Amino acid sequence: MKIIKHTKLNRLLLFLLLAILAFALLFPIVFMLADSFMDEDEVVSTYYVSNAENYGAGSANRYIRINLIPEQATLMQYYHALLREPVFLVMFWNSIVLAVPILIGQILVSALGGYAFAKIRFPFRDQIFFLFIIVMLMPFQVTLVPNYIILNKMNLLGSYLSIILPGVFSTFGVFLLRQFIRGIPDEYSESARVDGAGHFIIFFKIIVPQSKGGIASLAILSFIDNWNMVEQPLIFLKDSFKYPMSIFLSNINSSDLGIAFACGILYMLPAVIVFLYGEDYLEKGIQLSGIK
Repeated sequence: MKIIKHTKLNRLLLFLLLAILAFALLFPIVFMLADSFMDEDEVVSTYYVSNAENYGAGSANRYIRINLIPEQATLMQYYHALLREPVFLVMFWNSIVLAVPILIGQILVSALGGYAFAKIRFPFRDQIFFLFIIVMLMPFQVTLVPNYIILNKMNLLGSYLSIILPGVFSTFGVFLLRQFIRGIPDEYSESARVDGAGHFIIFFKIIVPQSKGGIASLAILSFIDNWNMVEQPLIFLKDSFKYPMSIFLSNINSSDLGIAFACGILYMLPAVIVFLYGEDYLEKGIQLSGIK
């Protein structure tokens, strides 16, 4: 009986701990969603603090009231973001123009590279893959300078290709799919070769159908990563009208405070939908790929 009670107490404490952590993680989203239904005047009056109030004598007594229930629910923030502020739609479209081609190209290049490293024997294969791992472990900022120099030599700076091309050739994508494809038994490929199939047929008819979990995992991770990019557009794009939505959100100031919450919700929706739709694929894909 004591053991059973002790087990129930541990489960209760674990449940309470997880509930507190879940609340802490979800609170900013709930807060942003609730405040997105406020009108602009209510948002400004509730959260805006002027410089004088920040640095004045009475700043120590100035608190911001967190409001999770709008005084009068309205869709005006969404109306302003979608209809009266065309810059939001333009930059939202810019995010799609950047993220989708990178996603498609990264899947194709990573699948071919992963197949080559996993199933094809060629000189210095393992040594080259080791270099891939080294590059993958480097901080992203380390590769920005050489990428900038190469893109400048190719006269691509300022165009979307300056972001799409480096994003397509992802070392992480090759690593992920290589680990996944290694788990596919070689007997399938050998049987296909006996029947006269080449690498092209083996790849598209055998490897790709059995790698759907890994490809789906890469698609989800790639989309979320490139949807939230910040450094690449700031460095490689010269025209601010080509910036993605992630840059626009970081530049919202006090004059645009009224649409800040609505823009945040609208920008978050695609990534949340992709993650929720592919959660099972992501979990199974990462498990089968052997990544801890």
